[in-house]
Order: sequence, then structure tokens, then C-alpha cells
Amino acid sequence: MKREDWDRRYSETELLWSAKPNRFLVAEASDLPPGHALDLACGEGQNAIWLAGLGWRVRGVDFSEAAIAKARDRAAREGVEAEFLEADLLEYEPAPAMYELVFVLYLHLPPSERRLVLERAAGAVAPGGTFLLLGHDLVNLTEGVGGPSDPTLLYTPEDIVSELPGLVIEKAERKLRDVADAERPAIDALVRAHRG
Repeated sequence: MKREDWDRRYSETELLWSAKPNRFLVAEASDLPPGHALDLACGEGQNAIWLAGLGWRVRGVDFSEAAIAKARDRAAREGVEAEFLEADLLEYEPAPAMYELVFVLYLHLPPSERRLVLERAAGAVAPGGTFLLLGHDLVNLTEGVGGPSDPTLLYTPEDIVSELPGLVIEKAERKLRDVADAERPAIDALVRAHRG
């Protein structure tokens, strides 16, 4: 979808996504010591705000002006410090080796664009830092529910592993996620890695 489409979606409702942080992020990041974190495709900022509340210094980046405005407003209301930047991830280049946590949740791009974003994301992970990706798995298209219907925007854990230069893979697996009013769960790809 184009930036204008996302701006419209974010403007049509108070919260497009849940106010709570993503449960898989919570499971993977709760035990990490706070440092600098980079949330790529941060949307309304619920994950960045949760981390900031734990003492992380967080930068959230998204190309939707409406989403970034909502993230900034919510952070101010909740009294947490988090930086939110409106930028297209195809143009945004994070500082190299700067972040103890870099995460990308539910960003679905064509493969060449995804590889570019993930290469930059991997490069932003500091020595000893953690990288986390979560998104709709390719098998979700036929066996799960929700997510993009274009198979070129989906991926497997193995696809992502091959696109993370210089990182040590800790996990590459599928996760099931219950969806309200759905007869079957969504199937997500989760990859966790670190820089040695």
C-alpha cells in the first residue's frame, strides 16, 4: 500500500492496531537489558512506547505521517520519552552498529525492497545486540488467516535468515497466533538473531 493509503487508514480510527505491545516482542525482549532500540515500521508506536517505559532509548520510524503523529501524542500522554521519525524505510539509513535491539514487525515489501531494508537493519545492530523480525508467513496465505494476499509480499523464516548478513541466528520458526472470530490461527514467521 502507498503512504497515502496508510495515512488514511491510521486517520480513520483512534487505534488501527492494539494499544498493547506485540506479545512475541514482549516474550523476546522482556529479559534484555535496556539500551538503544530501533523500531522499523513502528506504526502507532505501541511497541516503542512499551520499551521506552522499560527504560529503553527508542527510535520508531514509519512512513505514515498520521501514524507518527499518533505515536508522538500517545508517548506524550503516557509520559514516556521516545523519538518518532517519519521516513520511508527504502530511503532511511540507520546509524551502523548503534542499537542493542532492532526489530521489524509485520513489514511486508517486495523481496528486493525487503532485502534492502533488512540489510540496513542488520547493519544497525550493535555488537552483542539483538535483531527480531516477525511477519506473516508464506503458508499463512493458504493455511492461516489475515495478512497480505500477494504471495510475493510474504516470506518464510528461511527467507529472512538468508537476508541477515553478519548476524548469528538464534531462532527461525513459525508461530501460531489466534485471531478473534477466525476459525484458524494466523501463521507468522519469527526470526531472532544477534551480532557476535
